[in-house]
Amino acid sequence: MTKVLVLVFTVLFSYLFGSMNSAIVVCRIMKGKDIREYGSNNAGLTNVLRVFGKPTAAVTLIVDLIKGVVAVLLCKYVALHFDVEILSNPLFICYLAGIVVILGHVFPLYYGFRGGKGVLLTATTLLAIDPLTCALALSVFIVIVSLSKYVSLASILAGIAYPIITFITQTMRDYDKVWMNVVFTSLIALLIVVKHRSNIKRLLSGTENKLSFKSKSKE
Repeated sequence: MTKVLVLVFTVLFSYLFGSMNSAIVVCRIMKGKDIREYGSNNAGLTNVLRVFGKPTAAVTLIVDLIKGVVAVLLCKYVALHFDVEILSNPLFICYLAGIVVILGHVFPLYYGFRGGKGVLLTATTLLAIDPLTCALALSVFIVIVSLSKYVSLASILAGIAYPIITFITQTMRDYDKVWMNVVFTSLIALLIVVKHRSNIKRLLSGTENKLSFKSKSKE
């Protein structure tokens, strides 16, 4: 019964907490505007940077960092407090919380199920779950975006690399239930690719926007 309650708490808390979209909340507070009505209409960090500039994007980044880490660590703490381990996998609750908080971000209850693409939140949940894998996946992202200037391409390739890196690093460290964790990370990678469908089309047609750090003001 305790396991069931811990699972229910993990799913409900992570989804409801994830549904709080940082980009929407921060832009409403700082700019009094709905980010979904500007730029690419995406409620994500890249669109905030392009539309409202670095200060607003920085606050959005900080809030998203807090959101991903809090969801994973709080659910992990609850599981440890009640001495609950699911399927003999100590990381099960962490990955479950990570997936569900991302789903909440991508399909938020509070905003008509229209949210961001979950890339930043994936990174922050991964930071709390497996810092080494996070560092390597982030390295893939940084290299690709530096070479191509396409945030979407870097996000897609880093997402695809995520389960591969998870398998390699966790196998090297003799983690238990590596394949189960690879399944979790593969589901997250699939979600990232699916949410970037329109970006993939624009990349193939050569119409995708490149990242620019020039200041923009829409006030």
